[in-house]
Amino acid sequence: MSSRSASIRRKTAETTVALDFAIDGTGHSSISTGVGALDHFLTLFARHGQFDIEISVEGDLSVDAHHTVEDVGICLGQALGAALGDHRGIRRTADAAVPMDEALAHVAVDCGGRSYYVQNGEFSDRAVGELDTDHIILTHAHGDHLGDGFEI
Repeated sequence: MSSRSASIRRKTAETTVALDFAIDGTGHSSISTGVGALDHFLTLFARHGQFDIEISVEGDLSVDAHHTVEDVGICLGQALGAALGDHRGIRRTADAAVPMDEALAHVAVDCGGRSYYVQNGEFSDRAVGELDTDHIILTHAHGDHLGDGFEI
């Protein structure tokens, strides 16, 4: 792994998560959460961000995906924060507009160390595959594990 990398391990009553993250990667990913849509989104996050990410999760999916999605989000936030270290060599703020088929996403990020999350807009469906869109919102809202601000 590169010098800007982190390994996070998390074990709760509901999940066991192993996550390795490298900022200066090639877009390689090996992701197995048990939640197909989450695996897909994280694979795209790695590919388009040129991050290297390996995630393995054992979770209580027989109940639902909530704990798996939440704990992966917590671990990813912790890994990104640890890999960034003192944030030297990065821009504090950035934004991007990304057109995708019938959607346009605009995201603004502030790596200033203060957690904040705003989502303007609604999901058109309650779920993407077996991934409940409410779980996505809650995971972002718990962004205090990274300590940065997001507006989507």
